[in-house]
Amino acid sequence: MILGTSSSAGKSLLVTALCRIFSNLGYDVVPFKSQNMSLNSAPSIEGGEISRAQYLQAIACRKKPSVKFNPILLKPEGNMRSQVVFMGKPIGSVSARDYMLSRKEELFRKAMKVLEGLKERHDLVIIEGAGSPVEINLRDYDIANTRVMLHAKAKGILVTDIDRGGSFASIVGTMELLSEEERDAIIGFVFNKFRGDASILEPGFEYLERRYGKPTLGVIPYIEHRLPEEGLISRVSQS
Repeated sequence: MILGTSSSAGKSLLVTALCRIFSNLGYDVVPFKSQNMSLNSAPSIEGGEISRAQYLQAIACRKKPSVKFNPILLKPEGNMRSQVVFMGKPIGSVSARDYMLSRKEELFRKAMKVLEGLKERHDLVIIEGAGSPVEINLRDYDIANTRVMLHAKAKGILVTDIDRGGSFASIVGTMELLSEEERDAIIGFVFNKFRGDASILEPGFEYLERRYGKPTLGVIPYIEHRLPEEGLISRVSQS
């Protein structure tokens, strides 16, 4: 599972890249994101709607885009309300409060059944988280991050956007706010959108490994690409 220290840390792009890498290696791989929020959807093979990020990830896997890859899609309508799309089909319009208090648990259970089915049928499922996994005011209602990771018994990779600054602090802050069980599931860190000589980051990598016993798995250079930024789409749609 790919988790991020923030929105737009690079989760979607990293999952897309890993999907293509594992597909090139001959694995039967599929993407999964339990819940995504975006106004911009794409058609699935079943005729329903999924987020554009999971659509692109399916293509990277050389798979036909399926609603199973993004069972819950929230489409903001303004005034703190969203249309809820489950398995590609609209099932209603709810306020953020009503959704958190009444619908999330039911949809989470159903989404996890979809995930279990994917795990049974494929060699590898690469799961994408949403935003930050440790927002204190949202932790009890979060069905897209560590709860999914623990349910799936997945290993987590924490990715951070070093271009915006504060990446080491954001990793430390995230790790400190995770539970012990959640921290144990994290296998390492990825720094995304780096410009320059990565060797200057070594003292920070050494600090993280001393503190948490977790290695830095990679540094991804800043890449200009034309793929849609899912987090940016979501933030604009809510403003």
